[in-house]
Amino acid sequence: MDIEQIYKDADALLEGHFLLASGNHSNRYLQSAKVLEYPQKASLLTDALAKMIRENGIEVDTVCAPALGGVVAGYELARSLGVRSIFVEKKEGGMELRRGFTVSPGEKIIICEDIITTGGSALKAAEAIEALGAKVVAFASLANRGFCQRVGGINLPKPECKLPESIPLFALEDFTFEMYTPDTCPMCKEGSTAVKPGSKG
Repeated sequence: MDIEQIYKDADALLEGHFLLASGNHSNRYLQSAKVLEYPQKASLLTDALAKMIRENGIEVDTVCAPALGGVVAGYELARSLGVRSIFVEKKEGGMELRRGFTVSPGEKIIICEDIITTGGSALKAAEAIEALGAKVVAFASLANRGFCQRVGGINLPKPECKLPESIPLFALEDFTFEMYTPDTCPMCKEGSTAVKPGSKG
């Protein structure tokens, strides 16, 4: 499966001049929502992700996603794995489980995102779930931005990665883009203005 081509076909791999959540700039940007707007395509991707997870012997009871970006990916992965789907929501300084969702002590949870960059949101979701007594057995995402090391990937983890090395990360592909600080950005030097295409843009 050519994951990069799937993103390109869905106009989800953007090229231009982008302002990232970190404050850095890049000439490429992943917009997974554009892939996930097609249920058949979402199912194809999460079925492949579920296969990887099963082949590595990961036992899971529930998939939990950080809202909002991970909810659709998490729901589809839960469908592919045949387990239930829940999500956590932002609160000051972290995330929490709301809407009547509960977890049991020792319940095996996979934290699922659409994209893992440094893993900050996924880690906050994991901390919220483990504070309730459940156990995070893996992290998963459709795409990995290359800061963290995924199972089967060739990229080594970078210092920016916030995910614990003791818990595996499953993703379909690594997307490693050039990033620049605003003062070193060659596109800024050419007079271009960075745009923020994400959910906070």
